[in-house]
Amino acid sequence: MFVDEAQIEVRAGDGGDGAVHFRREKFVPRGGPDGGNGGDGGDVILVADPDLHTLLDFEYESVFSAESGVAGAGRHRDGKNGADCIVRVPPGTMVYEQASGQQVADLVVPGDRLIAARGGEGGRGNTAFATATHRTPRFAEQGLAGESRGLRLELRIIADVGVIGFPNAGKSTLISHLSAAQPKIASYPFTTLQPQLGVVRVSDERQFVIADMPGLIEGAHAGRGLGDQFLRHIRRTRLLLHMLDVAAVDQRDPLEDYENLNGELAAYDEQIAALPQLVALNKIDLPDSEVFLPVCQQYFAERQIPAYPVSAVTGAGLTQLVQTLAAKLEELEPREADQREPETHQMPQAEQRPLQIFRAAEDVFLVRGSGVERLVQRTDLSNEDALLRMHGQLQELGVIAALSRADAQVGDTVFIGDVELEYQP
Repeated sequence: MFVDEAQIEVRAGDGGDGAVHFRREKFVPRGGPDGGNGGDGGDVILVADPDLHTLLDFEYESVFSAESGVAGAGRHRDGKNGADCIVRVPPGTMVYEQASGQQVADLVVPGDRLIAARGGEGGRGNTAFATATHRTPRFAEQGLAGESRGLRLELRIIADVGVIGFPNAGKSTLISHLSAAQPKIASYPFTTLQPQLGVVRVSDERQFVIADMPGLIEGAHAGRGLGDQFLRHIRRTRLLLHMLDVAAVDQRDPLEDYENLNGELAAYDEQIAALPQLVALNKIDLPDSEVFLPVCQQYFAERQIPAYPVSAVTGAGLTQLVQTLAAKLEELEPREADQREPETHQMPQAEQRPLQIFRAAEDVFLVRGSGVERLVQRTDLSNEDALLRMHGQLQELGVIAALSRADAQVGDTVFIGDVELEYQP
């Protein structure tokens, strides 16, 4: 089953909490702080895997979570970092953020990676807060939460040659004859319900990938038949092979089919219509081809369009066709992706929000800002020493002064992020 769209949710691991701990050793009456740091949460990473050709797996599993970091411990023992979650996708997968609809990566080259959700940082243990004047800190930082987000995946298959044509033109038969692909073949429309890929070996050193693009009929650009489900896949190809049934088995005019289908390509995307194109005049093994074959040859000769009589069933003319396709591909500029090494993509960094104070009600204030919200997330609100430290830092960040200017009174409710606090200047 071929699936080329999927929606998934990725959840990075949370950072581990730092430890509050003091040395307890025989003959050491005043051991100092020795709490270790928490480990970082694992990332969720998408990786382009050349062994995959569909997004089918995401029909059965759509939520991917990395491990959280382990909390720190005494004796300066730092917590272990959480393991990353590796999500394998086929090359050609475009990744969009669901919330914004923004494209964030195009994983084309095998090995391309996207860090889709970053793990939270681990908190520092109390060892990190010991100073000459404060030798026994009884607080530590909490780990930060890992990122989580929804993603939409869209696969566009990567092929050197895209075979196009109306149903029953012989595309699937050609693919099966030239490669090891085994598409379903029958004499009724839409036998092929999914793109078929095969590797054509020209010689020991030369090969190319060929793909059957099914479902193209009049109105395909507007979604008729299998329509634009497959038209978008053609964007990845370098060369189009247009197959025509010159025996008119379905009582169709092959030249009319040729013009109509090229019109569909142009209506969908001018860039696709501009791709270089060769024509295969198929089914010359059938007697009725004697009527249309000379007419088609003359038509394409007058327009200087390369056209090759072939039989996908008997193999007649296929050797020359394959050699021509291979030679044409060598003439074309290689895709940019074919010339580069795998890359690692990052999700856009969240914008740093400045400090803002809002009055939600007479005695309720909302405090917003990246720095102050991060501070509260780091604080163990059940620890009195940690709360005192946070209060001092809120003063340094100007939060207390800003609330005072907003006419906050002692005992008013203050929300910093999702945390509810009581205003104490």
